[in-house]
Amino acid sequence: MTTEADVRKYNREAWNHQVATGNKWTLPVSPEVIAAARKGDWSVVLTPTKPVPREWFGDLRGKDLLCLAGSGGQQAPVFAAAGARVSVLDNSPAQLGQDRLVAEREGLELRLVEGDMRDLSAFKDESFDLIFHPCSNCFVDAVRPVWREAARVLRPGGVLLSGFTNPVNYLFDLALEKQGIFTLKYRMPYSDFTSLSDEERRRFTDVNEPLCVGHSLEDQIGGQVDAGLAVVGFFEDSFGPEDALSRYYNGFIATRAMKLPTR
Repeated sequence: MTTEADVRKYNREAWNHQVATGNKWTLPVSPEVIAAARKGDWSVVLTPTKPVPREWFGDLRGKDLLCLAGSGGQQAPVFAAAGARVSVLDNSPAQLGQDRLVAEREGLELRLVEGDMRDLSAFKDESFDLIFHPCSNCFVDAVRPVWREAARVLRPGGVLLSGFTNPVNYLFDLALEKQGIFTLKYRMPYSDFTSLSDEERRRFTDVNEPLCVGHSLEDQIGGQVDAGLAVVGFFEDSFGPEDALSRYYNGFIATRAMKLPTR
């Protein structure tokens, strides 16, 4: 049986490998991007392509912001350049190293923490005004602990911005999908660790690609609500027209949720 530790260990090493091979989500932003952010000109994504509305953030200056499972030398340095006090928690030391590289190059302050997104014990209750959590909770086997911990470290009225995958993406026959034929093969709950045969899984493990878990929308959206967060913003996104599935539906979701004051 695959354990939480197995999932975390495998995906830590897989993302370290992605840094070494230049995955686009691991490439540090340029000095020009940081210079523009210092002037208030910046844009980031929670999902593959669609920029997050700037009104979802408010004014970043002086805010305590947690970039949750979103390192890679991209969003966190931009937030710091825009004036936020930024902490980053990520499972991959190589990904954190990309944030460190940009911070040192640009003279930015970032607090970098290696850890599990389901365990934010490195941070005290009500430490943050804003959490930015791009598509990454598919790399853990349980998502509700992520929402509970995010709610704990947010201040009342604080905001959680999240991106995540529509679980339907994972349910099609992998071989036929590459031919543009979409046949349901797998069922929910879905996990690359347990739903695939050994042969199917080797398509990913032989090239050190991360393995994913398809969390239900009840856990993704209902889990936020159950953690004491009110969903107040929502949009969908896709990989774009070059992706076969994206011709039929949007496979990614972004939410803006606010921590409700305690009674």
